[in-house]
Amino acid sequence: MLSFLSFSSQSTDSTYHRSTRHHPDVEDLMDVDDDEFSGSEPRLTCPGETITSSQAYMRGHGTYVDKEDVIASVVGTVERVNKLVTVRAIRTRYNPEVGDLVVGRITEVQPRRWKVDANSRQDAILMLSSVNLPGGVQRRKLESDELQMRNFFEEGDLLVAEVQAFFSDGAMSLHTRSLKYGKLRNGQLVTVPPILVRRLKSHFISLPCGVDLILGLNGYIWVSKQAKDNDQGEEGFDAEAVYSNQNDDIDNATRAAISRVSNIIRVFADHFVPLTDTLLLEAYEWVIEQEGDAKRLLLGDTGDALVAAMSINVERCVCVVTYHHPRLLHYLRPHRSHHALHCPLLPRPLRR
Repeated sequence: MLSFLSFSSQSTDSTYHRSTRHHPDVEDLMDVDDDEFSGSEPRLTCPGETITSSQAYMRGHGTYVDKEDVIASVVGTVERVNKLVTVRAIRTRYNPEVGDLVVGRITEVQPRRWKVDANSRQDAILMLSSVNLPGGVQRRKLESDELQMRNFFEEGDLLVAEVQAFFSDGAMSLHTRSLKYGKLRNGQLVTVPPILVRRLKSHFISLPCGVDLILGLNGYIWVSKQAKDNDQGEEGFDAEAVYSNQNDDIDNATRAAISRVSNIIRVFADHFVPLTDTLLLEAYEWVIEQEGDAKRLLLGDTGDALVAAMSINVERCVCVVTYHHPRLLHYLRPHRSHHALHCPLLPRPLRR
């Protein structure tokens, strides 16, 4: 005979299962006010500044514990994931992620691979199996392809690639299997701090002045002559053009536009302004209205006037200099005798 037993109503009560009980000491540690981390604006900190209590949060990168306080050890923005508090340094090497677009330089040719300087802690690796063959042929790489590796890339060549994966030692693996990736020509390289390059919908920017920009997330920016439409099509794959070391003929107007855009980027990097496509386009239009040449942009007065004119857009970005942390000016960029320590959000420049 089968018999059924009925359990008490407490075990079937939904509120009984939803309630989570902790030890009283644990509840005291978990009952923390998160208002100091809930703001929309990033919180900035300097070395030696107390962030929070070590009893309520765990310390992460860029912090240390002293007398039950979590203290910042670098200049940067405070980030929190649950109970883990870290400080993202402003001046640091590039930390790659899968899918990032990077610009690099070939430093060494090894068997079936290239070593690439990507402004990271380690050289990146570009495998022979991760590049396009001449003619766009899709096949397995042979020993004859390995003997012709220097015909593809050699030491000193610049390239744009995508982070594909990571090796066991932490080095990133790159690939150039898309036709928009590969060797770079007809331009110049500009280096900025990686934190100034935002993740955009597209890092390939074409300006109306006939200049193309490739914003590498590793802080390497390529400014070049605008490519033709048929050079980027699937049917227009030209092996000689893709792996050629010879630059095309560039007229003087395009050369001046490339130099002007490069110096605009240098001015923004010197004032620690985050780069966006809209900001660069409006800055170029302002320079054209002022009828100034490329050399004048590197002068202190002209550079400060450019940043001041773009102050409306700069305020939309995350500016690392605020009223509450004027000391950050001494950490963000080195002092220069002919430059004022200037930020458009401050009422007046700070002179040395």
